[in-house]
Amino acid sequence: MKPIQVGLLGIGTVGSGVFNVLARNQDEISRRAGRGIEITMVADLDVERAKSVVGADIQVVNDARAIIANPDIDIVIELIGGYGIARALVLEAIAAGKHVVTANKALLAVHGTEIFAAASAKGVMVAFEAAVAGGIPIIKALREGLTANRIQWIAGIINGTTNFILSEMRSKGLDFDVVLKEAQRLGYAEADPTFDIEGVDAAHKVTLMSAIAFGIPVQFDKAYVEGITKLGAADIKYAEQLGYRIKLLGITKRADKGIELRVHPSLVPTKRLIANVEGAMNAVVVQGDAVGTTLYYGKGAGSEPTASAVIADLVDIARLHTADPEHRVPHLAFQANTLTDAMGTLPVLPMSEVVTSYYLRLRVADQAGVLAKVTGLLAEAGVSIDAVLQREADEVGGEGSTQTDLIILTHDTREGTMDAVISQMQALPTVLAPITRIRKEELN
Repeated sequence: MKPIQVGLLGIGTVGSGVFNVLARNQDEISRRAGRGIEITMVADLDVERAKSVVGADIQVVNDARAIIANPDIDIVIELIGGYGIARALVLEAIAAGKHVVTANKALLAVHGTEIFAAASAKGVMVAFEAAVAGGIPIIKALREGLTANRIQWIAGIINGTTNFILSEMRSKGLDFDVVLKEAQRLGYAEADPTFDIEGVDAAHKVTLMSAIAFGIPVQFDKAYVEGITKLGAADIKYAEQLGYRIKLLGITKRADKGIELRVHPSLVPTKRLIANVEGAMNAVVVQGDAVGTTLYYGKGAGSEPTASAVIADLVDIARLHTADPEHRVPHLAFQANTLTDAMGTLPVLPMSEVVTSYYLRLRVADQAGVLAKVTGLLAEAGVSIDAVLQREADEVGGEGSTQTDLIILTHDTREGTMDAVISQMQALPTVLAPITRIRKEELN
């Protein structure tokens, strides 16, 4: 059978990996796909550098639309990134009847509903395994492997930059700013790391997983997003003493009134496997009603790990592109005509309605009655206390200090209730600094 022809938009780190892995493992991939898969055309603004990667036999152009216009190209791989030109090119490729493979989680999290609808109308596939957790096949697991399950929740370490920073803060006792500079020096963090450290990248990814898990449209604008920039070394140390580690988690959960969709730092019990995922690695825990708990672990970024996911999508399309579109796996796992119904019955909950437990750290005056006043306010609000840890003043502020840290772990309570009681505690004259609040996830 004639090899399927692929056009590649962008040949940076991931694009180079795709080209190299596809060339290296061509025989193995052909045996699995049932036909050859060949990159025959590449578009990149730096034509000379692109030619140095792909060699003289591959056509290299500086205009991505030349690939879309080529009638011989069956699949377009979009590795440009961002929301702008990438959106236009993906929609144009779909309109031209091309299948699309993309690693662009930002594009799909924001414009996925439009893109998937266009692809369905045209009868083409949009595959995006590489958009979430790099080389970990979590999209295929959710869309196909766990399709018998009613998914209850997903919790993932899905941003390697922030996990590296938190691992270094914990192991070396350093504050965020110091470790960020080191992460940038080592290449784990971008020169502008905002999307990573503010949780936006993780929110893009968990938005896609949520849509697949619960059969709802992608709704990034409704996600709660909080990064790691305000975390201090003291909180990481106290969490460790209490038997927890702090991780930036992307969480989506089926609740009584709808779906939780949130990214924020979380205390996770040290005994959980995911709490022990260190460095730039990724991990995703999925809880299903039939299968129970499953864990997916691996490299969440990098040239060849991400290429692994891109090529898996190419193989899927090579196998299925001649099939009746109605008999392919739906883009978001559920049949498209059921997604709008799910949107009405499964709204994304505002953060104020989320129920979880909390770690609170209060810098307080070291005097009698402070603890009683604080715990009294919690009791009045109906917030149950799990544990209290009060540090010696000398340990917190040095010899002769008149301040100390009060650490409180709570049982589950509604976020709106916690907001109100934190406001009351903050107004106490004996509370001397802004209260630190970190959510706690037992992941039972």
